[in-house]
Amino acid sequence: MGKIIALANQKGGVGKTTTTINLAASLAALEKKVLVVDADPQANASSGLGVDIRKLKDTIYECLIGSSEAQEAIVSTEIERLFVLPSHINLVGAELEMLSVDNREKVLSNILHPLREEYDYILIDCSPSLGLITVNALTAADSVIIPVQCEYFALEGISKLLNTIKIIKSKLNPNLEIEGFLLTMYDARLRLANQIYEEVKNHFQDLVFTTVIQRNIKLSESQSFAQPVLVYDASSRGSINHMQLAKELIEKNS
Repeated sequence: MGKIIALANQKGGVGKTTTTINLAASLAALEKKVLVVDADPQANASSGLGVDIRKLKDTIYECLIGSSEAQEAIVSTEIERLFVLPSHINLVGAELEMLSVDNREKVLSNILHPLREEYDYILIDCSPSLGLITVNALTAADSVIIPVQCEYFALEGISKLLNTIKIIKSKLNPNLEIEGFLLTMYDARLRLANQIYEEVKNHFQDLVFTTVIQRNIKLSESQSFAQPVLVYDASSRGSINHMQLAKELIEKNS
């Protein structure tokens, strides 16, 4: 049965979507069947995997408001075994439309749980906020990966996210675990990056992934070509890091 993992951090620009896209592609390359659920109205995970969101009839928005089934909205990508439940800017309005729904925090859970049989991993790319859609993602997930940028304000806001996870665990999803903290945008030459790595490692210990995602120009370039870095440049540092992360995740869950 597939594992549902949310990638969340309410701080923007920490590499959440980049990690989702490239971890998913690496898992697919390692022969896992993967579904990326784009739960961010900016729809960057969808476009980053080559999905033309202007041509879509059904997206996660239609699924959440009950006008479409997930199976109708899921699209394939150019990578074998990698699929996307795409997003759309309309998703901004879904939170308001869901307010009157019973058990509104569990709508996404009800959509995704029947799909677990079909995929090895379901990765949810959350928006950089702690709104109702992100609460839905954390309620649906088995675990959460928290990307942490190796910069000065990196640890700011983590306590807020951990508090949200604690509330969701106590009220909505008692089985929610932290899959791990992932250090992103790491530059070994900077003393600050090393300090933050040490600080996160000391604080969260075994919950920190051994793999670190280093700063890499190919990683940034690949997004403008709407491709995972694995497709854009498989020999790049960004591609190698994400492949290591995928192997570490598989090993952890085997």
